[in-house]
Amino acid sequence: MCGICVSRRSLLALGAAAALAGCSQNAETGRRQLAFVSDEQLAGMADQAWAQVTAQFRPVRDPAYHQRLARIGRPLAQASGRDLAWEFVVLDSPEFNAFVLPNGKVGFFRGLFDFARSDDEIGSVLGHEVGHIVARHPAERVSQELAVQAGVTLAQVLLSNGEDGGQYAGEIAAALGMGAMYGVILPYSRKHELEADRVGVELMREAGQDPRAAVSFWERMIARSADQPKPPEALSTHPADARRLTELRAVVSA
Repeated sequence: MCGICVSRRSLLALGAAAALAGCSQNAETGRRQLAFVSDEQLAGMADQAWAQVTAQFRPVRDPAYHQRLARIGRPLAQASGRDLAWEFVVLDSPEFNAFVLPNGKVGFFRGLFDFARSDDEIGSVLGHEVGHIVARHPAERVSQELAVQAGVTLAQVLLSNGEDGGQYAGEIAAALGMGAMYGVILPYSRKHELEADRVGVELMREAGQDPRAAVSFWERMIARSADQPKPPEALSTHPADARRLTELRAVVSA
């Protein structure tokens, strides 16, 4: 006897209802987004993630690094309107990277920090990171991934209980999961990066920083990695360099 006694129509209705319930309009991005995970839930989980990251990448010992980063970052955090325990930390690693967590913790790697030529260039990176929080990208990303997992599970149930395809339910569900990854998760990741660039420019303006520094910074970043192989944009979590720079220039000059 089947252990899952629900109809196909009921399962589809349940999945559709859950998706619609999590959709909301984001004033900063101007689009509806699936975000049924709350910012508070993510902030709680981010505390543990921050502890793990700072255990692996220790903050630099020179307090001048952190003081400068905080001085640049505080006006951007204030402009965001997000009441978080913002903390800006330079991590002692030569990596060219930076990240933000939903609890307001911003990690800025020393390699990228030293590469920046001005406070405004550092501000362009921080504005981008704070922009992710303003646009609720962490909540949307987690919600999307949970929805994909639920969708694949639903497909397995439907296929395994159908007359056709049940024998290959696992393989078909795996293919659906791969399609969802390349068709949903990665495009939205690229969309998030472009949205964070745009929101970051607006935050820089509100904070009294020069957003033109974002263009000069990315021009040098792109030139630095020009000889490095890159995957096609369709397989990447980030937009192509040329597209990103074109859209960033348009936002800055608007």
